[in-house]
Formats: sequence, C-alpha cells, structure tokens
Amino acid sequence: MNNKRVRVIGCGNPLMGNDAVGVRVIEMLQETHPEIDVIEGGVGGIGLIPMMEGYDHVILVDATTGYGKHIGEIIVLSKPPSNEFFPLSLSDIGVLDAVNIAEELGLCPKITIIGIEGGKIEEFSDSMSPEMEPAVAEVCALIVSTIEKM
Repeated sequence: MNNKRVRVIGCGNPLMGNDAVGVRVIEMLQETHPEIDVIEGGVGGIGLIPMMEGYDHVILVDATTGYGKHIGEIIVLSKPPSNEFFPLSLSDIGVLDAVNIAEELGLCPKITIIGIEGGKIEEFSDSMSPEMEPAVAEVCALIVSTIEKM
C-alpha cells in the first residue's frame, strides 16, 4: 500500500434490518483490518462531507433498494448515478447528494460507491436477511484488495 489517504465510510441504520449493511462492513473491517481508516457515516446526509475531506480516495458502502436483481447483490460504481434511479439513503439529503457536493467542491479526488441490494428495508429490526451476511464479507475482501492495489 502506498501513502495515499484512503477512508472507508459505512452508512446505514443498524435498527432497520438490511439497511445496517454499511455499518456491518465497518465493524468487520475494524475487527479484521484495524490499519484501515474506517468511520460510520450514519444514515448519510450533509454530515458525510467533512468525513471525505482531505482523503485521496473514499470508499462509501451503503444499502440500495430496487437497484440490484437480488438481496445481497453488490454494485460497485466509480461515478455516482442519479438519485432518481439509485436510492441509497432514507435521509432528506441522501448519500449521493453528499457525494455530489464533495465532488463539486473538490474535497476528495476519487470516490467509489459500493451498494449492496437490501430489498425492502424493514423498520425496527436489528437483524439482516441471511443473504446479506455473505455480502458483508465479500465487500470487506473487495475493499482490502482495492486498498492493497493502490
């Protein structure tokens, strides 16, 4: 790994079932790779912008709804899609809005978005669907591999 500053931001609400997937990725990375700079981004919004500032590459992980073909499908994007077709957040100012603002302000040169299809997000559930668990491990491996190749 070279001296690029990389941060992984995991978004989601741990009390809304599959929406917790970004948080679970962060927890697993903290446990298995404490050398990686990770931070929980909550449910997104404008607060993500300062979390991206000063980094060469930000990897943002969040649940998607209605974009993938099946629960647990992993979607990797190097450019943010339209919010209209790629809902990532339940908050008023979504994850993609924050990413677009950070890019417009030039706060982070490279942003990778990893979406994990969550299907219908349940309210008030502290557990994810069984299909999400393998995706958490797979995304962690993908992140580690991406960082090692830099």
